[in-house]
Parts: sequence; C-alpha cells; structure tokens
Amino acid sequence: MEEPLKAKSRFENGYACSQAVLSTLSPDLGLDEETALKVASAFSGGMARHGEVCGALTGALMVLGLKFGSPTNTDEEDAVRTASQELMRRFEAENGSLLCRDLLGYTLIVPKELEKARESGVFQTRCPLFVQNATELAKEIIND
Repeated sequence: MEEPLKAKSRFENGYACSQAVLSTLSPDLGLDEETALKVASAFSGGMARHGEVCGALTGALMVLGLKFGSPTNTDEEDAVRTASQELMRRFEAENGSLLCRDLLGYTLIVPKELEKARESGVFQTRCPLFVQNATELAKEIIND
C-alpha cells in the first residue's frame, strides 16, 4: 500500500492531517487534489484545533463519503454509514480513541497546551502514525 506512506509523507511535509489523507485518496474517487486540500483544511487538530475527532480520521471519513455517499436526499445512506462506522470502530480499536485531545494528550485550542504539544514532539511522532493508519483503514474498507 503506497497511499498510506504518501499521506504520511504529505503530513510530514507540512500538510494538515485531514488534508494529507483526503488529498491522497480523493483523486481516484473524482475529487481533484487542490479541492481536497481546501475542503480538508479546517479539520486538523480535531476540528480547527478543538480536540474533537482526529483530523486524519475526518479526512478518511470524507474519502468514504466520496466512495459510498449518495448525492440524493434520501435515507439510502446504509453504505456510507456502514463503512464510516467500521472505519471509526477500527481506528478507535487500534489507537485508543477517536478524539485528537485524547490521542495526543493535549487540548490544542489552549495556547499553552499547543506549545506543550509542540515541545513534546507529538506532531512528529504520533500524528504521522494516525495519518498512515487512517489512510490504510480507509483503503481497506474501500477495497473490501
């Protein structure tokens, strides 16, 4: 699987976690890379650094929406819902949480916490692994 390593590399080269995942997997699903980078830009740090759902996971959820989502306003959402719930279940089982603040141990919206997170190195040690894992899981679910 080259996509997980590509997403990890994108993150390590300055893209946000959500951007790295979505922009890596979206071109094969009909969304160009530039648009993917724009769409995903607000989701890093658990929704604009609020510590909610991990941005890498959010990027992967957007990928599943591209693959399994419906363009109609109906209740026919079983495929995307099933795929998304499976992704979230696997990510939490492998990483211990869905929430950025729990995964990193810091609340990034608080300036002192953000500084501590930067000093601790979690953005270089933990986040690349979450990006790689979320990309792997999304790719597995798409291929199943």
